[in-house]
Amino acid sequence: MSELIVEAEGLTKRFGDRVAVDAIDVKIAQGEAFGFLGPNGAGKSSTMRMIGAVSPPSAGTLRVLGMDPVRQGVDVRARLGVVPQEDNLDRELTVEENLLIYGRYFGLSRRELRPRITELLEFAELTERRRDKTETLSGGMKRRLTIARALVNRPEIVLLDEPTTGLDPQARHILWDRLRRLKRRGASLILTTHYMDEAEQLCDRLVVMDEAKIVAEGSPADLIAAHASREVVELHVAEDELDLALLDGVADRIEVLPDRVLCYTGDGDGTAALLAERGLARAGIVARRASLEDVFLRLTGRTLVE
Repeated sequence: MSELIVEAEGLTKRFGDRVAVDAIDVKIAQGEAFGFLGPNGAGKSSTMRMIGAVSPPSAGTLRVLGMDPVRQGVDVRARLGVVPQEDNLDRELTVEENLLIYGRYFGLSRRELRPRITELLEFAELTERRRDKTETLSGGMKRRLTIARALVNRPEIVLLDEPTTGLDPQARHILWDRLRRLKRRGASLILTTHYMDEAEQLCDRLVVMDEAKIVAEGSPADLIAAHASREVVELHVAEDELDLALLDGVADRIEVLPDRVLCYTGDGDGTAALLAERGLARAGIVARRASLEDVFLRLTGRTLVE
């Protein structure tokens, strides 16, 4: 592994009697795109806030860019770019003014900022909107501006909390492209997301968190291989309308849900054919590649967490 930019051992965060992050170990290498996945309340945001030097750990050790975020928080934050879940742009200012004012927080002069803003607007495809009020932008444009703003100080690490929440598919793909470009330029990305396809698209490695602990770690492909199967066959039939004996031996693992049955298998076509032979084709059979979502739901469950 190349140089570590984040190294945590036994990292813990408590809020009174509640343990939000429970003694986790994390190592993130320079140049990686690293993801935190988990249901609501799993500890993702609390972990990100500790890495971002805005929330001190309750126990354990944490180093970010070789520094202690508690004692050297100002120095750590100066080398980070932060993209919050909710856009907090100043809507009364223009696109250009949002970047200018944010750059001034880092002590950058107007002379330094002028070419930097031009570069960032080109990166975000907002050059033609530079003098428009932010309130006139679409959701995707606002998100791209928020990311551009986070890059004003040329950060070594970019923290992204749910970067594409609320965006339509076209806007999400444009944003993914910008994040890939950013990574190719040498930035390290650390993100949380609820979109499994986003994690598969962007993350070199990720951890799955549940109930404040890390329950799995690895690349998306490794996690799918370890916790799912190569393919999944979905049988669309209500649980109370199915003779479960018909499923004996059709797949490596069977998961019965109220509205469908998931058959985890290494041979999707073979499993689908076997189900059809047993008279289940009329129910509707769909074979697909196993995904990170299958892993996520197996590890964290299907119960809604509030």
